[in-house]
Amino acid sequence: MASAILTVCIIALMREDQAPEFDLQHPFASALTVIRTVLFSPKSFYLDFKVEGPIKEPAVFVLLVGAVSGILGAAVALSSNLLFGDFDAGDLRAAVVDAVLFALLSPVGVGVAAGVYLLSIRTFVGKVSNFTEVYRMVAYAAAALVLAWIPVLGAFAFTYALMVLMGIGIQCVYRTSFMTTVVTALVGFVPVASVLVWLTISEVAS
Repeated sequence: MASAILTVCIIALMREDQAPEFDLQHPFASALTVIRTVLFSPKSFYLDFKVEGPIKEPAVFVLLVGAVSGILGAAVALSSNLLFGDFDAGDLRAAVVDAVLFALLSPVGVGVAAGVYLLSIRTFVGKVSNFTEVYRMVAYAAAALVLAWIPVLGAFAFTYALMVLMGIGIQCVYRTSFMTTVVTALVGFVPVASVLVWLTISEVAS
């Protein structure tokens, strides 16, 4: 009996030491927990983060965050058009398409970013990681994209996710120095940010 109680206590302590992750059985509750922890306690999250693990849950988490942000972004765009008296069926169709594409392409975008960061990590930190591990790190850093629908905070959300949160993740997971962390995060951030800026300019121009 005593050994059983001790085992339960040890398991409970181990669970408390692990960073919260997205759970497919409790998608909304676990997603809110992850978002809250990543945004308000990123260092604690990545210190306790287990880089080894499945890629399915982080990918679905990014899809969910992208869907929420895409829907809210579409609502803001439609409200703006309606407010200024420039609203028609074409606007509605474009907003829906943009929201769907943003959601569906979010996991793909995280994959591209993970590939770039993996190259940076292997260049400046060493061969200490693989694609799955970095994808998991980037996917949970993408929790900041829940704010991407807000016009003023949208660009900041991407920068915060890809530079600040990924920097914290790299330093906590791989125990890198401050300078190595900054260089690794910056080299990973610049190509991804450049692509995002180019896509934004292309969309505005069209």
